[in-house]
Amino acid sequence: MPLFHTEDQTMLADTVRSFLAEQASVSHMRALRDAGDRIGFSPDLWKRFAELGLNGVLLDETDGGSGLGHVEAGIVLEEIGRNLTPSPFLLTAIGAVTALKNGSAEQRQTWLPRICAGNAVGSLALDESVRHQPGRIGLKAERVGSVFRLTGEKRFVAYGHVADFLVVAARTAGSYDEEMGITLFLVESNAADLTAETERLIDASFAARLRFDGVEVVADAVIGDVDDGFSCLAKTLSALRAGASAEMIGVGSRALDMTIDYLKQRKQFGRLIGSFQALQHRAAHLYTEMEVARAAVLKAQQLLDRHDGQAEQAVMAAKAVTGMASALAVQEGIQMHGGIGMTDEYEIGFYMKRQRVLAELFGDADYHAHRMAHLAGY
Repeated sequence: MPLFHTEDQTMLADTVRSFLAEQASVSHMRALRDAGDRIGFSPDLWKRFAELGLNGVLLDETDGGSGLGHVEAGIVLEEIGRNLTPSPFLLTAIGAVTALKNGSAEQRQTWLPRICAGNAVGSLALDESVRHQPGRIGLKAERVGSVFRLTGEKRFVAYGHVADFLVVAARTAGSYDEEMGITLFLVESNAADLTAETERLIDASFAARLRFDGVEVVADAVIGDVDDGFSCLAKTLSALRAGASAEMIGVGSRALDMTIDYLKQRKQFGRLIGSFQALQHRAAHLYTEMEVARAAVLKAQQLLDRHDGQAEQAVMAAKAVTGMASALAVQEGIQMHGGIGMTDEYEIGFYMKRQRVLAELFGDADYHAHRMAHLAGY
C-alpha cells in the first residue's frame, strides 16, 4: 500500500487539526496544570471528541463506531501530539476498545456505547516493575468458588485514578515470567479493596499505582479465555504502541516546526542563525529522520488494519524508530533554542517532557530492539 493518506484521511486530518488547534492547544494543557487539575483531562473536551465520532474510530458501525481503522486513529493521535492535548483517547478509544473486542457481548454492550458517547474512560493495568515487561505478571487471580480474587499491584497506569473500568492482566496459572497463564479481567474502578495512588508525571499528566487487596470479580469479568489472555494482550499492546508512535510523530513534528521557525527569527552576530550552514545540516538531518519514522508508523498502521501477520514486528520497529527520531527532534529543539527553551516562556520544553513519557510508554527503543531480536531467534 502507498505510504500516504487517502483523500478521506486527509479530510479527517484537516478536521481534527483545526478542532484541536482551536479547542485544545498547548495553552489548554497549561491551563489545566496551572489550575491544579487532578483529573488529567477535560471531561467536556472528551465529550467533544465523542460528538465528532472520534471515540469510536476503531469500532464497526454495528458497535456504534465509525468503521475506520488504525491509520485514522493515528491521524487523531498525531494531532493530539502536536497540541499536547491531555486526553484519554489513546488508553480508552485505542487500548480499552481493542481489548473489549475480545470481550463478551455483555461487556461490549455495557461499555462500548459509553465510550463512544464520551461517558466512560478505560485504561490498561499491566506493568508491575520500573520497566515495561508485559510477560512478567505477578498480580495473582485465584479462583474462590464462583469468583476470582485479585491480589497485587500495578504501576504506571495512565488515567488509572479516574478510569471507570480497568483491563487488568493477572496471573491465573504458570510462573512469573511465562506468557501462558495470564488472564485479562474487566474490573470496575469502584470495586471494593481497590485503591489508587496518583502520581504526576514529568509532562504534567497523571498515572496511578493500583493496589488490589483481594479484589473480587465474577467469572463474567474475564476478557477472552482464562489462562490464554496474552494473545489478546499482545493485540492490545500493538494497537497502543502504534498509537503512542503516532502521538510521538505529532510531538516531534511540532518540535521540528517550532525549531525551524526559531532559526528564522533568532539573530546572532547580526545574522539569522538559520543562515548558519551547520544548523541547516542539523535541521535537514532531523527532517529526514522524522520522515523515516512517519513512514514506519504509517506502514505499521496499515498492516494492523489488514490483520497482517507481520504487524506486531512492524509496530515494534515503528515504536523504536519513532522514539529515537522524536527524541532527536526535541533535543535539537532545546539545543537550538538554548537554555531558555526549558522555561515556560517557550513551549519547546513541554514537548521534550511529553516525548520522554511516550517513549517509555509500552516499551522504549531498547525493549523493542531486544524483543524483535528474540522473535528472530537471537
